Formats: sequence, C-alpha cells, structure tokens
Amino acid sequence: MNAPVAGADLAELSMTEAADAFARGEVRAEALVRACLARIEAHDSKVNSVVRLDREAALEAAAAQDRARAAGQTLGPLAGAPMMHKDMYYRAGKVSTCGSKIRADFVPKVTATVLERLDAAGAIDMGTLNMAEFAQNPTGHNAHLGHCHNPWGLDYCTGGSSSGSGAGVAARFFTAALGSDTGGSIRLPATICGVTGLKATQTRVSRHGVMPLSFSCDNVGPLVRTARDAARFLRVTAGRDPKDPTSAAEPVPDYEAALTGSVKGMKIAVCETYFLDGADAPVVAAFEAALATLREAGAEVTRIAAPSLRAIAAYTALVSRVEGAAIHANWMREHPGDYAIHLSARLYGGYPIPAHLYVEGLSRRGPLLRQFVAEALTGHDLVATPTLRTRVPTLAETDIDADPANWSRFMAVSANTRPFNYLGLPTVSIPCGFDDRGLPVGLQLAGRPFAEATVLRAADAFQQMTDWHRRAPVL
Repeated sequence: MNAPVAGADLAELSMTEAADAFARGEVRAEALVRACLARIEAHDSKVNSVVRLDREAALEAAAAQDRARAAGQTLGPLAGAPMMHKDMYYRAGKVSTCGSKIRADFVPKVTATVLERLDAAGAIDMGTLNMAEFAQNPTGHNAHLGHCHNPWGLDYCTGGSSSGSGAGVAARFFTAALGSDTGGSIRLPATICGVTGLKATQTRVSRHGVMPLSFSCDNVGPLVRTARDAARFLRVTAGRDPKDPTSAAEPVPDYEAALTGSVKGMKIAVCETYFLDGADAPVVAAFEAALATLREAGAEVTRIAAPSLRAIAAYTALVSRVEGAAIHANWMREHPGDYAIHLSARLYGGYPIPAHLYVEGLSRRGPLLRQFVAEALTGHDLVATPTLRTRVPTLAETDIDADPANWSRFMAVSANTRPFNYLGLPTVSIPCGFDDRGLPVGLQLAGRPFAEATVLRAADAFQQMTDWHRRAPVL
C-alpha cells in the first residue's frame, strides 16, 4: 500500500516510503530534505545527535535529483531518502572524528565502500552523527562531543555506540543511518530508541573505509524505521568488495522480495537460560507478548536449552577486548590522557590478557558456532530474545566516569547482543512494546549464517501485525 504524502509531515516517512513516493513523483527530494532539516533545527539542541550537518550539499543533491527525475532519468532505489551516518564512516576530504579528541581533525583520503554504494543508489547524505568514543561503549556516553539523549526521555541513554544514529532515526531527523555493531552497537540503539537495527552475517557488508574496533567482530549495518527499510538498505550495501578481502562472495538476494508478510510454519527457538537471566518484568512481559503475536500468526515457538552460551559470552569479551587494545596501542602510548576515563580503563584491561587465551578464543569460534547451531537452530529457523534484558537505564545510572559503581549496569546493557557478534550470525532488533516508564522494548531475532532474508521476513511480518515501529517520541 502506498504511503500517503499529501499534507503529511514528510519527516514521518520511512526510508522506503520516502524513496517510493519520490519515485512515483508524489514528492520532491528537496521537500524531503527540508522536512528533515526542520526537525533537526527544531529539536537536536535537546538530543545532540548531529556532529556535522551538510545542509547546503544535501539541498543541492536533492535539487539535482528533482531535475533528473523531471527529465525522465532512471534513479537508484534510495533516491530521495535523506540519511546521516555515524561519524566513523570515512568520506575523502571530510573530517571523521570517530567520536574522539584524538581524531578531532582527522581527514581521511578514502571513502567507505558502503557510502559509495549508498551514493550510487541515490541516498542523500546530510552529514555525520554522534557516537561513543571510538565506538567503545554500549550506552552512547561521550565525554568529548557531549552525551546523546534519548528522544523518548532526555534523561535516558540512547544505547551505543551508534547513539546519534538511533536517536536521530527515532526523532525523525532522517530516514536511515549507518551504525556499526561489534557487540550490539546497532541493535542496542535500535531497541532503546524504538527503531529497527540490522546486524548482518559477519563479512556480508564491506568494512573498507570504516574505523576499526575489533577485526573479528565489527559489522556494518543500518538503523531504520522498518524491516522493509533494512531489506532494501542491505540489498544496496551487501556484497563482495575487492577493497575488503574479508568481505563475503556469497550472492546477494533480493531481500525485499522475500518479505511475504507471513511467519506461518516458521519455527522459533527461545533459550530458557542466559538471555532471560535477571530480565526485568516489563521487558519479559513485552517479549512474551511478542512471542504470542508470532504464535498467533502461525509460528511455532519452542523453549530450548543452549549450554554453549556461557562460553560464547566469555570468549566474546576476551576477543574484542584484545583486538581493541591492539588497534589503540600507539595512541595509548602517545596520548593516554586524550581518552575518556572509562575507555582508557577498558583498553588497558586488554594488554595483560595472554596471547594463548586470545588464540583460544579465535580457535573456539567455529566449534562454538557449530554447537550453538546444533542446540538452537537445528530444527528451528530463528532464535528470539529480548534485545535488552533490563528497562532502559538513565544516563546517570550508566555513567561509569562519574561513578565506577555503575560498571555492572553499564556492561549488562550488551549482555544479549554480544554473543551474536562472536558467532557472526545475522540478527535484527525491532520494537515490540514499552516498559512501565514509557521507554521502548526490543525483540531480537537471529538466524543461520547468511539467512538475512529469513530474519527480515519474520521482522517484517511482526511489523505488519503491530504498530510499535510506527510510534514516535514527542520532543
């Protein structure tokens, strides 16, 4: 069904709705950009999601697309859709701070492959977004750029490290944003800000021209309004890249065509331990209600045990900690005082870890993936979990620079997302309700390697049966 645009707030359109309305000639690209700019100018002083706003460049790009469409030219599947991206995706000649003091003036000489592919598809790039320093925390705190604030409640954290991406999509500042995901940094802002976030299979999307955090666990992906948005975004950005030798040669299917709107016959596993350990009651209630919705639509939901998860969680932390410390070794020697307190503490913790434990973590990855698939995905299409076990915490409750006693609450934020980075499995987070304080709750769905079409099909079907993803915060 075509989305109505006449008389509507154009900033409310999702990425696919905006692109499709533009393609049909129902709205101008310039009008879409101006609607988003108006939202940013009215509200970002409260949210603090934007680092660099390329206003004039975006308006010029939109005007050029309007002229091209009027002339009958064929444009890409994302033409007309305004976007902004986490400030760690390099664009040659433009500053990329990586959320840090150390790279406050860093100007890359290369452009990220994922940005080149979005450009070719017609996406309109409006600038860059706030993030956790060097993408190194799950809450979105940033001592250098200022903390990003949750549009659903300004005292609450946004999730991290793609804080500006999640907050900005939720606030209707743009239709889509790139995030990165090493331990949940796409899915956490998605759940906490009430939007959709997709981490594809490890190696599915090129990492060329993207700030590294962990060689083994980094992923590129979108924060958007809907699973349909994520499907189209992934189709554009996925695929082999000669500039990234780790990128997969696996064929890229038409993910959007796989969205049948049905989960009938789909088998979903729910791990009875780990993912629900210590979960807050409002989160469990929303999660169980989401499972009931899927069950009523014809999915089969089964409770299972997955003993491998304890080892998976331990190795995930070990591998990413060591790799982050290695990447930052020179700066930690030369500029240790330029890091936030909590980040330098986390990085220092990586250096004493013995090499044999790191190698053990890498060598156990394949066997543990096979074990988890045998436990949870043999005979099942998906694994379902809450994305976040607890209610959304406040910024103060998770500020470990101000109070180290907040450490356990800080680390608990990513407990349910980290395992899927170590396993490399495709995983999506979608809104599935609200807690008792009016903050979003997310449903996480994970599938087999390269089964993004299955993951997105279930997410889209759920969104066709519910309207949680349509809810918008009032700023």
